[in-house]
Amino acid sequence: MPTTSWNRHHILSLADFTTIEYDTVLQTAASFQEVLSRRTKKVPTLQGQVVANLFFESSTRTRSSFELAAKRLSADTLNFAAATSSMTKGETILDTAKTYLAMGTDIMVVRHREAGVPNAIAAEMDRLGVRVSVLNAGDGQHEHPSQALLDLFTITTLIDPDHPRLELLKGKKIAIVGDILHSRVARSNIWSLIASGAEVHLAAPPTLLPKFFAEFILEEVEGRSQELEVRSYSPNPQLFLHWQLEPALQNADFVMTLRLQKERMTAHLLPSLREYHQLFGITLTKLQLCKPNVKVLHPGPVNRGVEISSELMDDPEFSLIQSQVTSGVAVRMALLYLLGSGKA
Repeated sequence: MPTTSWNRHHILSLADFTTIEYDTVLQTAASFQEVLSRRTKKVPTLQGQVVANLFFESSTRTRSSFELAAKRLSADTLNFAAATSSMTKGETILDTAKTYLAMGTDIMVVRHREAGVPNAIAAEMDRLGVRVSVLNAGDGQHEHPSQALLDLFTITTLIDPDHPRLELLKGKKIAIVGDILHSRVARSNIWSLIASGAEVHLAAPPTLLPKFFAEFILEEVEGRSQELEVRSYSPNPQLFLHWQLEPALQNADFVMTLRLQKERMTAHLLPSLREYHQLFGITLTKLQLCKPNVKVLHPGPVNRGVEISSELMDDPEFSLIQSQVTSGVAVRMALLYLLGSGKA
């Protein structure tokens, strides 16, 4: 499996990922996808190593797939849950991480509701001079690298199952629709898709567009009283923003729809869920604007009937949602393998 081009010690963000690194992840994941299709799905690659899943925030898909990925690689796993940990007694996050370090952990998979926690733990491990790798499994509104990489893998293997690679998406139109303001998945996907040469179209109500994009827009529409008057804007030759759904879907090759993260909404950003679905919910009817072979993705969990219709979600002709879950194990095996291969 390709590791000679891999020198990254932590995976915290996709902002500085290179084309070679993307392709290394995709090709390694493809190798593990083949392993997962066998009767015996376990390999001894990380035997003797310890992977600690430090999930300070609830998760189903990400936590379970990282745990399964580690076990498929024959690593020992430790699973942390904040509600039943010593953090309820006042222990700090860094002290918790150092406790797992003292138990012999080699890789820490970290998820937290606040941005920057995985970076802080990685910095502390580096300061201590230990060979522990940290993998960001989602931090606040910052990034979710493994989700974006599994999305990338899902799409590229659909195009070329035998040789998934970044260049396959060059020139493709990909729409990302929904709660972009609160989405770490969207941020990571923007980095990977721009790197691939794809044309990325973001669509959401004005209240759910990221602040830094809104700042760009305000500069461009000086003299206008509200951003609502603007229908589309492009801060980058590959990146387009839309306050209406139709231009984002027009001739799109792929549509990524995002969950409304009501738990992170501190203000009334939407009139109603019903109105949101009418304007930005993805349905079979709205997909008629896209290319005939369009595919739909969603990182989950899904609010059925809000960001996507149940009919579309369960339609195997268009929906890649279950494929994303399956891809997640292979991609997370690849990431753990690439981080752990130099520790044996």
